[in-house]
Amino acid sequence: MLRISKPDSVPTLPELLAACQRQERLAQRRLYGQFHGFAMSVCLRYARDRDQALEAANDGFLKVFRDLHRFDAGRHPEDVAGSFRGWLKRIMIHTAIDHYRANERHQHQQELDDVTLNQADGSATPLDSLSYAELLELVQRLPPAYRAVFNLNVIDGFGHEEIAEKLNISVGTSKSNLFKARAHLRTMLAQCSTQEKARYVVG
Repeated sequence: MLRISKPDSVPTLPELLAACQRQERLAQRRLYGQFHGFAMSVCLRYARDRDQALEAANDGFLKVFRDLHRFDAGRHPEDVAGSFRGWLKRIMIHTAIDHYRANERHQHQQELDDVTLNQADGSATPLDSLSYAELLELVQRLPPAYRAVFNLNVIDGFGHEEIAEKLNISVGTSKSNLFKARAHLRTMLAQCSTQEKARYVVG
């Protein structure tokens, strides 16, 4: 049975996690409901559409419930929620990437053919002025291969060697796709700015 600290109160996260480890269905449903939105926000960054993201998120939660015994809530008692979100995020990223690889493995990956693409441009770009929400909205419009590399590198902090291993591509392709993703984003941002200016002119 789900044990809570006070009658008629909402269980704390440690109580909920402990109940989930005992395979209590009610606790699992509550944990799923509490973190479903967060899990979807991670998976949506890698998925082609919402259905694919939901499939990845649900598979991720199956792994969470299966491996919950590996999460030690006692290691960070002052911030169990933050620690759990970090652990959950890693599972969702890996699961979403597995789904990406399964769904996009036949997509053509163009190898890096111009060494200048390897050289990152350290100067400020219009992308730097975007809010996180605005950036993610544009990223969702990228081709899947570019979106996956951009998310892994820029949003989630993975290096190109790690990305290449996760996506079964070369390091050169990872760097090339990141370069092209940034180029696509700059183009989209320029188009948005042009449309915004035209709207003011027309108005």
